[in-house]
Amino acid sequence: MAVSGIAIFSATSSNWCWPAALQRGLSVGILVVLSYAMIVLDISIVLTALPRLQADLGFSDAGLTWVSSIYTLFFGGFLLLGGKLGDLYGRRRIYMIGLSIFALASLAIGSAQSAGFIVAARAVQGMGAAILAPSTLSLLQVTFPAGEERNRAVAWYAAAAGVSASFGMVLGGVLADMISWRAGFFINLPISIGLLIVALRYVKETDRFAGKIDVLGALLSTIGLGALVFASVHAAEQGWGNWGSIGVLALGFVLLAAFLIHEARVHEPLLPLRLLTHAERGGAYGARVLFLGANVSFYFFLAQYMQEVLGLTAAETGLAFFPATFVNFIAAMNVPKMMARFGRGPVLMVFVGFGQGAAMAPLTSSGIAGVEAEDVGAASGTVNVAHQLGSSLGLALLVALAALTSTTGATRLAIAERTAHALQGGTLFVLAALLVSWMFILRPASEKQ
Repeated sequence: MAVSGIAIFSATSSNWCWPAALQRGLSVGILVVLSYAMIVLDISIVLTALPRLQADLGFSDAGLTWVSSIYTLFFGGFLLLGGKLGDLYGRRRIYMIGLSIFALASLAIGSAQSAGFIVAARAVQGMGAAILAPSTLSLLQVTFPAGEERNRAVAWYAAAAGVSASFGMVLGGVLADMISWRAGFFINLPISIGLLIVALRYVKETDRFAGKIDVLGALLSTIGLGALVFASVHAAEQGWGNWGSIGVLALGFVLLAAFLIHEARVHEPLLPLRLLTHAERGGAYGARVLFLGANVSFYFFLAQYMQEVLGLTAAETGLAFFPATFVNFIAAMNVPKMMARFGRGPVLMVFVGFGQGAAMAPLTSSGIAGVEAEDVGAASGTVNVAHQLGSSLGLALLVALAALTSTTGATRLAIAERTAHALQGGTLFVLAALLVSWMFILRPASEKQ
């Protein structure tokens, strides 16, 4: 039987000659936590470094958003394909391919000399993360059985997201101030090499399922999501009164509608619609999109506000986020006990408005609840799609909202006004996430009792 993730990470036995099953559980636990932590870290680590990066490479204010959005866009767009690849060709193999692409793209970003090159490299890095991430969550699902053991493993997985998002702000600011913004990308290389060694030595290949890749579905979903994000960023710079904004936005919705129609008809869809019709899973995906849109925007705008309005250095800005890192970690580590006692719904309702660390675990657990073996990869991809769609589209929408409702320019007053309006919009996102959680996760669970 698989060994609990918490037990693995808290082991203090003096006997280092662990049984093979324990070594495999430990290796999978390490891969899941560190891999996902690195992916999320890369999203947040760049935020405190954005002013330095803008000064070095000459980004416009709206163009600077693409450094974050292009990564999360390609991450979210290719996640369903990444999950399917793991099912078809083995999750360890696909994990290692994704990790290698991610590492090489990180090296390219750290060496970038122009704004266009860094955006292109961030797109490749996001694609690598999209191949990597579903394999980690799938490995978690097939290693830890449903119930208390999986809840504990999911708590570590969620803690990796919550803590890394906050810690990335601290690390990004310190590195940008003391060394260079480039250092935040270069550190991915030694971490990736270490993870590849662990995967080769300890992780066994998983079962493969017969099937084929839904190429059309991958193209429709990726281009459709890309159109939505592009329209939002374009509107932030040019306004909504032009076809570059309205036309592309309409195109995005048409393509996503075509994607859903295609998925309903194709024999082997990237996104089995039965995953969305399940009340708890569908609610978890929707709440995750809304919550992450508010969460990432909070870090994005506050990081710039602290530096451009309050005059803090990048390092001081990063350290200002440290209390959030500590709270996220403490909350995430106590979630398994609370979920075992009260259930996913009540814990989610209490904490979604207070902290990412405690909200991510029940959202992740609900997102993979009751999944059959053949849908493990698709469910893992969908959880991450919701995560990255919320991050990318939510940020783009709030950037557009802030630009359209605030004073233009780079004065301290204009930046402060944009920050205030963006946070007000983020508050509405969180309230909507609470409503979705109550309607589709908490209320159905209480009706079954």
